[in-house]
Amino acid sequence: MPSYSAQHLKETAEIVSKLNPDDCEKCVRELVGVRARGGRLFILGVGGSAANASHAVNDFRKIGGIECYAPTDNVSELTARTNDEGWSTVFVEWLRGSRLRKEDAILVFSVGGGNLEKNVSPNLVTALQLAKQVGARVIGIVGKDGGYTAQVADACVIVPIVNANNITPHSEAFQAVIWHLFVSHPDVKMNQTKWETVAKG
Repeated sequence: MPSYSAQHLKETAEIVSKLNPDDCEKCVRELVGVRARGGRLFILGVGGSAANASHAVNDFRKIGGIECYAPTDNVSELTARTNDEGWSTVFVEWLRGSRLRKEDAILVFSVGGGNLEKNVSPNLVTALQLAKQVGARVIGIVGKDGGYTAQVADACVIVPIVNANNITPHSEAFQAVIWHLFVSHPDVKMNQTKWETVAKG
């Protein structure tokens, strides 16, 4: 019987083989569009996806030259809004405070994509409802069936399920794989990364 490590890596390779490159290219076009029209990119994620959002903000700003923010980077505002207004509205009220507009885009990192009926990540759903109201674009990197994000997104990559017991780790891991694909894409990448510069010497 193969080790768990062998199994996990086999699943990872299977996911790579099943990802749709056309979905990735569509997301890249959306990212290029938000930069070209002078819009801002807001990255939303909860839990491990929030940590990914913070890392991705750095990459899109530094490598891609896109003005980019993650609401979860300000723990004071996040916790104040959770305490005073409730968890389901933390993102939508933050976006209202940032005056979300049609030139902007939201990028969602999520395992489930948000589901009001099951009360899973309702803050993502209310944020995307606002995005649709103002005409902002919606991009997603999500797992499972993609939930509300996949339903309303203008471009979305869904991480396929290859093992129902590993949906969360694979979904969150592939958020990083895919956003690094985006910022490395020649249409998005504006600035060279450090080690590639060093390697070229």
